[in-house]
Amino acid sequence: MKDQGIFYGIGVGTGDPEYLTLKAVRLIQQADVIAYLKSTTGTTIALDIAAQWIDQQAHLSITMPYKTDRSKANQAYDHAAERIADVLQKGLTVAFLCEGDPLFFGSFIYLHQRLSTHYPCQVVAGISSINAAAARAQIPLTQQNDRLAIVSARNTDQEILHALTDYSSVVIMKAGQARERLLKLIQQSQRLNKACYIEKVGQTGETVRHDVASLKGKGNYFSLFIVY
Repeated sequence: MKDQGIFYGIGVGTGDPEYLTLKAVRLIQQADVIAYLKSTTGTTIALDIAAQWIDQQAHLSITMPYKTDRSKANQAYDHAAERIADVLQKGLTVAFLCEGDPLFFGSFIYLHQRLSTHYPCQVVAGISSINAAAARAQIPLTQQNDRLAIVSARNTDQEILHALTDYSSVVIMKAGQARERLLKLIQQSQRLNKACYIEKVGQTGETVRHDVASLKGKGNYFSLFIVY
């Protein structure tokens, strides 16, 4: 009987293939099966990023309904975990491609929760959107005694205002769809002139806006504010 295969969570960064680490590339090339999320319209961002290092490996695509209601997503993760477990039981390795870093708002987290108690898992860190955005905008996230807070647009107004009031640097994730609301909160905290909006960092259509007061309407899902 073969040993169980290893389940790898591979961070592929935010869009630029050159952000992949040497370790990520090696494990992708050595994997028996490449797993990744696919939208209901067929979009496969993580696969597209890593495509040049994938040759004859088998594919395991996971169709994910991106909805506010998590019940359908949880069902998709349950089914995906069963499919991945079937492969691991055969002694084959599975490399799950995850945008950004696997353990930072990563889809890998939900598969790891379902599989790690039964199968060996390893995680390869990737460049997160925060690090990529800060580098692109050339904004230091912290220095000396600075404190950094990371919140999401899904947090309440009170929670976001607390971060903006009490922390030296604040990153607000998933900002695009809530952009107008977040701009009001940043203005309320009197930090509008020290804020930057970054959208689709490392991808086609990348946007870096230091003049955030002129932003109107909603933005892309792949976006964030850095307030410094």
